[in-house]
Amino acid sequence: MRLYQKALLREMTATTGIALGVISAILLVIMSVRILGNAALGEITVSAVLPFITFAYLRFLHILLSLALFTGVLLTLSRYWQDSEMVIWSGAGLSPMGWIGPVLRFAIPITLIVAVLSLALMPWLSRQKTEYEDYLSARNDEAANLTPGIFAETQHGNRVYFVENIKDRGPDVRNVFIESEEQGRTGIVVASQGAVETMANGDRFLVLRDGRRYEGIPGQADYRVVNFARYGFRLDPVQITAQAARPKELDTLQLLSNPTPANQAEWAWRIGAPISALMLALFAIPISYFNPRVGRSFNILLAVLLFTLYVNIISLSQAWVGRGAMSAGTSVLLVHGVAFALLAATYWWRYGRALSRGRR
Repeated sequence: MRLYQKALLREMTATTGIALGVISAILLVIMSVRILGNAALGEITVSAVLPFITFAYLRFLHILLSLALFTGVLLTLSRYWQDSEMVIWSGAGLSPMGWIGPVLRFAIPITLIVAVLSLALMPWLSRQKTEYEDYLSARNDEAANLTPGIFAETQHGNRVYFVENIKDRGPDVRNVFIESEEQGRTGIVVASQGAVETMANGDRFLVLRDGRRYEGIPGQADYRVVNFARYGFRLDPVQITAQAARPKELDTLQLLSNPTPANQAEWAWRIGAPISALMLALFAIPISYFNPRVGRSFNILLAVLLFTLYVNIISLSQAWVGRGAMSAGTSVLLVHGVAFALLAATYWWRYGRALSRGRR
């Protein structure tokens, strides 16, 4: 490997790593604020915050890698132009096309990682997220409403709970108040302590100890008061209805074996991720050209516009495929074929004159 290739690969690796770290930090902050807001509103439990942040980050990891690759190549070559290193290498006889080889050598391994993430890891991750959400839904019964210091109503509205304190370890609760409606009679139960117990057959009960139950009809005086040493409420499990797997949860081979419009749209999005990553890395070579009269900000603005436009067109084509307006193969060939034609035109616009002079 030549000297300029080693230096270029080393700097692109460092710049891409820094870009990935910065972009990941920004995304994690945004996702954390959103998910913590949902937790504050009670939409998700506090214990689910970290898993949801992890799922959200891994979901966008292949896009982050593509953006970091594009940014790393662009910033590295822009610095070469700004510091006149490109002029020096050109004077030493290096053709403008000589930068394609080391950029491809750096971009292809990252593109393969993006392909594995998009084609294999993303569907598995979507299934794990769905299973975790179903698990949380199954826990969203009466036991989940035992929040210290808050009156909580069950989903069916037939019970109201109040718990003064919950032990840090174990399911034990202290100073429990429960109001329930059964057959037109109101029941109020107070107890000094309780615990959630699971029977041998899998049924779950909230078992209260050392308490008292008041039962009667509001407005009438015939209330019955019962002291008890042990009293159990059965916690009915939430029935989770089986749902068909969504396209994003299916393996890539399953999408190909069942070519419905929705499955084809998902396949077009997955295959587009590694293709766009490689194309953007190649786009970074001509875009990195630095003109002192224009300034470096023009290159950055053009790069942001290109990345946003490319990703949005891929998303738009996915919507077209999902509606049956075109096939997945047509979408991939059209979108990335036009991108390749634009890439070739950009190379000719930037380096065509230099190559023509070189042939002479």
